Amino acid sequence: MKKTGGSVAAFIADVAPAKRQRDAHALVDMMREISGREPELWGTIVGFGSCHYRYPTGNEGDMPVLAFAPRKAASTIYLDSIEAHEKALAELGPHTSGVGCLYIKDLEQVDAGVLRDILTRTLAFAEGGGNEYARITVID
Repeated sequence: MKKTGGSVAAFIADVAPAKRQRDAHALVDMMREISGREPELWGTIVGFGSCHYRYPTGNEGDMPVLAFAPRKAASTIYLDSIEAHEKALAELGPHTSGVGCLYIKDLEQVDAGVLRDILTRTLAFAEGGGNEYARITVID
């Protein structure tokens, strides 16, 4: 994954539906505050900071430290893992999830404090170097 540049504001201005655009603005504000980093486009993903990961298999690459993607069906928020946040997710409010993705259809329906905690712990995972399954080096 690579930074593609471009205007985050212009990208978000084109997001539909309007609820997803509203949520994208709120997520930018939240992730900017939590990470202390400015948003950048990684294709259709809004990322904050960057890191390099390497798996024991030798697979490696770059990715944002925190990130989300405003998709038509839901906002996709990228986490270190869903399992690491099971207890918090039970308290979050309406959402679905995949292996490392959290899908939220309406940010106003979830507990912002719980989401903030999940994102803070995801950031700490990356800044702490990952674990035995993924070594992470924060670049910026």
